[in-house]
Amino acid sequence: MSPKEESDNIGSALEAVITSVGEIGLYQRILFIGMLPFGFAWAFTYFVQMFITATPQEHWCRVPELASLDLELRRHLSVPSTGDYDVDSCMVFDANWTHVLETLRPPETNTPLIPCQNGWEFIFEDIPYSTVVSEREWVCDKASLVPWAQSISFLGSIVGGILCGTLADRYGRLPVLILANALGVIGNIASMFTTGFWDFSVCRFIAGMCVDSCFILIFILVLEYVGTKYRTWVANLSIAFFFGGGCILLPWIALWVSDWKLLMIVTSSPMIVGFLAPFVVPESARWLVSKGRIDKAMEVLKRFEKINGNKIPQNVMDQFVQAAKCTKVEDEGIALIFKTAPLRRMVIFLIFTFISVAVMFDSIIRLSENLGLDFFVTFSVASATELPSIVVLLLLLDRLGRRWLVFAPMMAAGALCLITAFVPRGVISVSLAVVARFFNNMSYLAITQWTLELMPTVVRASGASFVHISAFAAVIVTPFIVYSDRAWEGLSLIIVGVVGLSGASLAGASLALVLPETKGKRMPQTMEEWEVMAQSQPYKK
Repeated sequence: MSPKEESDNIGSALEAVITSVGEIGLYQRILFIGMLPFGFAWAFTYFVQMFITATPQEHWCRVPELASLDLELRRHLSVPSTGDYDVDSCMVFDANWTHVLETLRPPETNTPLIPCQNGWEFIFEDIPYSTVVSEREWVCDKASLVPWAQSISFLGSIVGGILCGTLADRYGRLPVLILANALGVIGNIASMFTTGFWDFSVCRFIAGMCVDSCFILIFILVLEYVGTKYRTWVANLSIAFFFGGGCILLPWIALWVSDWKLLMIVTSSPMIVGFLAPFVVPESARWLVSKGRIDKAMEVLKRFEKINGNKIPQNVMDQFVQAAKCTKVEDEGIALIFKTAPLRRMVIFLIFTFISVAVMFDSIIRLSENLGLDFFVTFSVASATELPSIVVLLLLLDRLGRRWLVFAPMMAAGALCLITAFVPRGVISVSLAVVARFFNNMSYLAITQWTLELMPTVVRASGASFVHISAFAAVIVTPFIVYSDRAWEGLSLIIVGVVGLSGASLAGASLALVLPETKGKRMPQTMEEWEVMAQSQPYKK
């Protein structure tokens, strides 16, 4: 039997078993619901740092001599201003404050200014709770610590993605899923006990290691057990409801908790619930077969048979066992990608496309604090675009295919970001950014599903993680893109727009359009099956 015949046999046999037990039976529905805590964990861990390091916009230099006065009077007397316009929250008058206290009149406007000498005072209106920034006074000359801490967290995501992806292809999806969530819990809880920048950053690095392995591994598992015609629905609805739902809830949880340390505990709770996964979630039968563990794979399939209430015909099971026995145990992990030239080229194409999509996705949501309206409302409204964008994607993805729904929405999002850079901050800028996020969601979800569908089972976890961590490597710069608004308002949106348009035109159009289309195709099991899929897809489709 040729390698091609072997790959066709095992792929067809697995599909026949899934069809027999039910392509979207009771067990698959239970697994779909079981993705909820992992989707919330992904959203919470990815974005919670925005809420624990949010900077109250109203802050000014503390003057100890004025401490006995009420807050508004202290502000009026100490903040350098011309008329009603606050000049600088990082400078203070070099004045005789005893005299100011006696007269209750601010210093003359020509009084020299000096940097803050005694820390800062904050008004907790736009951010109505104490954050890491306000507690540790990461403002003015220390304001750059905020994007640096976020970038270090993304660096953790790169390391965690490599580690978890490699371990998942070697030791299985399920144990590494638990490991990833454990890293998130450890990093979040440890963050509560930090006192400075470096210990905080180390803890955020550890928490970052769970992103996005805390979700992507169960995402892979569930997709492998769903019939081909339901795969698009399960893939996108899980992200919309669970990741998107987590994003919508997060700002309101932060407001309800109103304490950044308690927020660390609350947002870790889904990951703790995730430790129960081994009692509900099965290991990947495809991965077990690729490792020669046929008996264990049969146990998993028998569990589907029992819960779904559908008997697998004996001839179908016999065909599966025979095909599994004929399947050779292949090398696993990143090494196989680098050793296989066509697969390596495909992964490079995916990386270029994913980087553009991810930089836009992350930058747009992080700009919620800079668009002129309430941070919490803006974040929620932008996140709420997940559901309608999913509905549109579900209607189009299996009709138009993955390629065009990565490329076209990315072009639209990039153009909208450029337009937003030149309109006044407020309702209009927020509305345009929300629409840009809508289109970007479509590209992000399409490329996420497409990446998994393009990977053979033996490298699916490590390959998908490698693509994702390459995007995280680029996303390291997004906190600094947002920070660039301090130099010129609108600069961040121009950068994001250029990234989106260039990514769409240079990467999306020329690279995404040459990747094999996977709509209506089963996910490849072996390298031979992947080669058949890749070679049978005309690039002009």
